[in-house]
Amino acid sequence: MIPFEGLRRHDGDGNSEADVLVKRNFHAFGTALGAIAALSAIIGLSSPASAQERVVNVYNWSDYIDESILSDFTKETGIKVVYDVFDSNEILETKLLAGGTGYDVVVPTGTFLARQINAGVFQELDKSKLSNWDNLDPDILERLAMYDPGNEHAVNYMWGTTGLGINSKMVKERLGEDQPLNSWDLLFKPELAEKLSDCGIYMLNTPEEVVPAALNYLGLDPNSDNPDDLQKAEDLLLSIRPYVRKFHSSEYIEALANGDICMAHGWSGDILQSRDRAAEAGQGVEIQYVIPKEGAVIWVDNMAIPADAPHTEEAYEFINYMMRPEVIAKATNFVNYANGNAAADEFVEPAILNDPSVYPDKETRQRLFAVQPKGPREQRLQTRLWTRVVTGQ
Repeated sequence: MIPFEGLRRHDGDGNSEADVLVKRNFHAFGTALGAIAALSAIIGLSSPASAQERVVNVYNWSDYIDESILSDFTKETGIKVVYDVFDSNEILETKLLAGGTGYDVVVPTGTFLARQINAGVFQELDKSKLSNWDNLDPDILERLAMYDPGNEHAVNYMWGTTGLGINSKMVKERLGEDQPLNSWDLLFKPELAEKLSDCGIYMLNTPEEVVPAALNYLGLDPNSDNPDDLQKAEDLLLSIRPYVRKFHSSEYIEALANGDICMAHGWSGDILQSRDRAAEAGQGVEIQYVIPKEGAVIWVDNMAIPADAPHTEEAYEFINYMMRPEVIAKATNFVNYANGNAAADEFVEPAILNDPSVYPDKETRQRLFAVQPKGPREQRLQTRLWTRVVTGQ
């Protein structure tokens, strides 16, 4: 028996695939009177149980939790977890702005969180219900405050960086042993990207990640809204567009691990999952994660409660449970992402805690930059730019 509803993935078309299907069989009775009597009996017996059932509906990124955490939560609290997953902030935002999602806990990235707060889609947190608040890392709280002033609406779930996942052998075969692998040149220099096109390049399908990286590579402000700067970034991205096999925000995990592609622009923990899966498969595929020397995005993913959440109390119990040091550390150990819980360090596996790809050292952190929230006009400009890049027009 599975104590939670299973993982249901939502793609860009709004489709949902349930891993767990519950079928109920109803038996017909010989007469209408018998059916009515039986139905009355069922209602009389089942209503109290239904009223007592506690549920929390969670909407999180794919490949982003150890599922045993969900079953452990249910065993301890009796609260059933209905857990759906998505692959992009845009999918989540569309649902939130439309309202009536039915979700109790959602996990937006900081840049999206800021404008969603402004749109009034989240409740202010009652911190008296979050007894584990003091476990949180002050540095991560400060970074989160850029998007959520005063930390009034969200709790950090994970944080990380956005860089390059590289199949070292395949890349060196095409670029030579002397080619440095610690630079955005691998992606943004057309002459290098062209040489890697036969083995395959994937890029994240999110302009909030790609455009700042391109601006930074050009020596410009990664948060610039200057039309001239954006045009330069667009020109750069269009110059490498012919060599990008696919834009997707999760498929690169398996593609890298299987040796189907040789490079991906992606999120740190995802690429480290690729590395681990490749090692487990034992097929000689070696993946490394690189934070390029020119700098990279640092981001924060955060738990928040929608304003129309149907199970608010259960949402608080779930978030507070995830704020336990040993629980969030278990998630980190599974997904290879850093968490924003200072008390969790002692429970994080040493190999992960001491891995600068997961927890960057001070020198590396100085090269990281956060993406600032954009207004509606600036967001539209960036979206149009991105559409032209993806379509190659």
